[in-house]
Amino acid sequence: MFEYFPGNYVWNLGVVAALNSGGYIDEVDRACRPIRDAATRGEDAGTEEFLASWTAVVDDLVEAAGNDRAVGRTRSAGRAYARAANYLIHAERMQSPQTPDRNAIYRRVLDLMQQSFDLVDPNTVRVSIPFRDTTLPAYFTRPDVAGPVPCMIVWNGLDSTKEHMYLSGFAHELAERGIATLMVDCPGSGEALRLQGLTAQIETEEWAAACVDYLETVDYVDPARIGLVGWSLGGYYAPRAAAFEKRLALCVAWGANHDWGKVQRRRIEREGERPVPHYWNHVQWVWGENDLDTFLNNADGVNLDGVVEKITVPFLIVHGENDRQIPLEYAHRSYEQATASPKRQLRIFTAREGGAEHIGLDNFPLVSTYIADWVTETFAELGADQPTASAVG
Repeated sequence: MFEYFPGNYVWNLGVVAALNSGGYIDEVDRACRPIRDAATRGEDAGTEEFLASWTAVVDDLVEAAGNDRAVGRTRSAGRAYARAANYLIHAERMQSPQTPDRNAIYRRVLDLMQQSFDLVDPNTVRVSIPFRDTTLPAYFTRPDVAGPVPCMIVWNGLDSTKEHMYLSGFAHELAERGIATLMVDCPGSGEALRLQGLTAQIETEEWAAACVDYLETVDYVDPARIGLVGWSLGGYYAPRAAAFEKRLALCVAWGANHDWGKVQRRRIEREGERPVPHYWNHVQWVWGENDLDTFLNNADGVNLDGVVEKITVPFLIVHGENDRQIPLEYAHRSYEQATASPKRQLRIFTAREGGAEHIGLDNFPLVSTYIADWVTETFAELGADQPTASAVG
C-alpha cells in the first residue's frame, strides 16, 4: 500500500482511500505535506491538524468551483465540488466523536455532494428510506437504460459513509452495466449516526427489510433482482442480513468480517491494525455504548457462526491476503460455512496483483470492477434462471 506517512497505517489508509475516490495526487500532496511531522506522533495525535490542512485544500477547491460556475463551466465546477467533498469526508472521518463542530463539517460535505450531483450527475439523487419512526438517508444512482433494472444495496462499515461509497465510483461501475445502486447510511454510520443518532445493532436484517421495502415501491427497480453488498464491517452486516431477509437475490461480503467481536479482543491486545484514530471512542459511539467492557461483551455477538449457513442465494466473498485489520482465515470460514448458497465464491486478492489490503484499498478499482462483473453475471444468470456451481478462485 502507498504509504505517504511511514509507520502510520491509519493515516495512510485515509490517504489511499482519498486517492482511490477521485483524489488528485497534487491536491492530496498539498493537504499532506504540512502535516508530515504530525503523523510521526501516532494515529491519534494531530488529527485536528489533519483536518485543518485538508480543509485548506477543500476551501481552495470550493473557491475555484464557484468561479467556474459563475462563468458557466458547470462540469469543471461539479467535479471540483466532488473532490472537495472527497477530501473533507476523509478528513472528517479521522476526527474524534467529541470534535467540536463535527456535525457542521459533515453538513458541509452533504452540501458539496449535492452541488456536484446538481451539476454533473443528475442520475444520482438523495432519497430517504422509511425506518421505524425515522428514515435511513441514502443516495440512489440509476443507469441510462430503461427499467425495470436490477439494483444493488450498498452498505458501509464502521467508519465510512454513503459519500465514501458514492465517491469510490462503484455505483458508476454498476450503472455502466445497467444496474442501479442504493447507497445507504445504516444505523451506526454516516448521516444516520451523526444527525439522527441511530446506532448499530447485531440484527441487520431489520435494515435490509427497510431497504427492500423501499425498493419495491420504485417502479424502475426489478424487485426479483435486488442484491446487497457490504464492505469492511459491512462484511458482517450484509451476510447477516442475507441469511434472514429472503427477498435478497444475492450477497457480497467485501471483506470477510466473520468474527468482528474477536477482532475487538485482538485490538485490545494491540494485535492487528485499526481503521480510524480515537478508535475506542469511535466504536462506542457507533454502537451506542458508554462503557468499554459492555461494548466488548456485546461485540462478541457480532459473529457469523451459525448464520452464513442460512444464506440460500449466490454469495461472493472477497478478501485481501494482506488485510492487516481482518484475518484472512475469516474469509475461508465464511466460505466453508455457506453450504446452502447455490453459488458461493471466494476471491482472494494477492499482493502481486493488488487489492491485497483491507477491502482492496491499495488497488480499489481492481476489486470494485471484479465485484461489479460478478454481480452483473449473477443477475444475468438469475434472470435466465440458470443453475450455477460453487467455485474457489
